[in-house]
Amino acid sequence: MRTLERDVQASQRSIALIAEMIHTASLVHDDVIDDARSRRGKHTVNKIWGEKKAVLAGDLILSAASIALARIGNTTVISILTQVIEDLVRGEFLQLGSKENENERFAHYLEKTFKKTASLIANSCKAVSVLGCPDPVVHEIAYQYGKNVGIAFQLIDDVLDFTSCSDQMGKPTSADLKLGLATGPVLFACQQFPEMNAMIMRRFSLPGDVDRARQYVLQSDGVQQTTYLAQRYCHEAVREISKLRPSPERDALIQLSEIVLTRDK
Repeated sequence: MRTLERDVQASQRSIALIAEMIHTASLVHDDVIDDARSRRGKHTVNKIWGEKKAVLAGDLILSAASIALARIGNTTVISILTQVIEDLVRGEFLQLGSKENENERFAHYLEKTFKKTASLIANSCKAVSVLGCPDPVVHEIAYQYGKNVGIAFQLIDDVLDFTSCSDQMGKPTSADLKLGLATGPVLFACQQFPEMNAMIMRRFSLPGDVDRARQYVLQSDGVQQTTYLAQRYCHEAVREISKLRPSPERDALIQLSEIVLTRDK
């Protein structure tokens, strides 16, 4: 029995490694798409070695993740984690587009946020639970916990793009605006300043758009509204994980949801 437990724990640790490799590969590819020059205070792969080698490096990391995933030998887990890769690509396509209708815009933003960020966390949590427990109810709890924490994480990331300095974030702030992206704080600010609609539709492409949009966001309650929305997602994550029996691991996951809200970089 102990040998079986050790094997399960080793496979669960492998999921963590695979998730991090998928995440890293997606960041390398994102930096190519965005032509980013820095990440976490360091030069990006494409800045140092060029776009072609950066794309190949991301592909290589993904292939290593795929090999590690196959070695686990669980077809359900393979299916769960390959969904993450599909979601990442679909999320990137969503980010390249935009919605004219204001009501559709926020739903589009949240769907993109799920696919680009939360799917990785949700499906990684689910995969780990599948390896450790046969109960589909537990699998769904794990998935919902990861989904809600993941969305909250990205919402806070979008807030920090307006409230943190470049040194804290390790990348230029207002980066999303410069990429033409309307994130949560912008979409909430647009409800108070409808004149932002035109800027959103032209993806902040005219001279002065980025600075003006940033000022509108800071004058509005967009940052507070986005933070409040992140809190709601974290509360939902805690509600889900609290369905499991008490344990140090459950407490750690609850604490993690609190850390997501209080981080400053």
